[in-house]
Amino acid sequence: MNPDLALLHPYPFEKLVELQQGCQPPSDLPHISLSIGEPKHPTPGFITEAVISHLHGLSVYPTTAGSIELRHTIANWLDQRFQLAGHIDPLSQVLPVNGTREALFAFAQAIIDRRKDPLIVMPNPFYQIYEGAAFLAGAEPYLLNCTEETGFVPDFDAVPASVWSRCQLLYLCSPGNPTGAIVDAETLTKLIQLAHEYDFIIAADECYSEIYFDEALPPVGLLQAAVAAGYNDLSRCVVFHSLSKRSNAPGLRSGFVAGDANVMKSFLRYRTYHGCAMPPSTQSASIAAWTDEAHVAHNRHLYREKFAAVLDILSPVMNVIQPEASFYLWAETPIADTDFARGLFDQYNVTVLPGRFLARDTKQGNPGVNRIRMALVAPQDECVEAAMRIRDYIETLS
Repeated sequence: MNPDLALLHPYPFEKLVELQQGCQPPSDLPHISLSIGEPKHPTPGFITEAVISHLHGLSVYPTTAGSIELRHTIANWLDQRFQLAGHIDPLSQVLPVNGTREALFAFAQAIIDRRKDPLIVMPNPFYQIYEGAAFLAGAEPYLLNCTEETGFVPDFDAVPASVWSRCQLLYLCSPGNPTGAIVDAETLTKLIQLAHEYDFIIAADECYSEIYFDEALPPVGLLQAAVAAGYNDLSRCVVFHSLSKRSNAPGLRSGFVAGDANVMKSFLRYRTYHGCAMPPSTQSASIAAWTDEAHVAHNRHLYREKFAAVLDILSPVMNVIQPEASFYLWAETPIADTDFARGLFDQYNVTVLPGRFLARDTKQGNPGVNRIRMALVAPQDECVEAAMRIRDYIETLS
């Protein structure tokens, strides 16, 4: 077996199951889960119908590169959403993928040169796929703590030149999971300059970019910052997007990767051997989803209502604020995060994810300790009921 498999940590939800062993939550309280970031709003009917009406595509092999129509649709969406002024070529700079998770993992396998003592720089806490991708690509993860003091984004100015010189790949998550923090345009521009100076690639996970609270201020994207700074070829910049969160279609397994044409050419070659082409019916449904914004705006409206209602209940009793984007609350706990999560489940039948399960220990500490991630993905009445139970639980601790 590949010895690097032994480096992989148990997934956060495996740790959560272990934490809950021996608990006996009250049977008269229905279970409410805020632990998994799986969208629960209904998938728009037109997406479902597009899948059904194109099932005849089952009779043909799809190409790894995806249909020309889908790539044009994605390029048009990117151009309009991120003000790219036409600096995106659908044929050489866009590649459909089966969700961002598999693409984020596979990207490191294609990019990293393990002969050169590589580092992959990533935020801490993080989406655990980044770390697993690093280990299996033969790279060392370099963690940048995201704390309240840093605005929940990495302090890139504190990274020494010796780290950048070994860095081959930077995983960027904006809006962040679990923090919901956004990396601003000025910082993105600095990172692009560093990527050119030190010869590394930026992989920007932007799958939460369409869940934000101010319709006039959508989160800035990496390609947007690149074009604004004059990097019209998008060199060293690659973004990852998905329909799972944007369109409430996690089971569709549809997203895309876009950016630097030279990088995309190599990634396409890797994926040709990897064998991960998107089914034709999924491609047709994806075209329908990327060309409609009404359902996305409605989705944001539902999240705004939920966040307002939940924060009205929780803000008076715990340190928690509305994130800049995403559907997570990253709240501070009055006791150890693991004790809090276990007690809440045992006494009130509500599941949240301890922050330390999403982070790693560093010399500067573990930025997930004494925090919990709450995914406000359930219907509003469930989220409000969960918030009231959390409030009641906190009051028993004082």
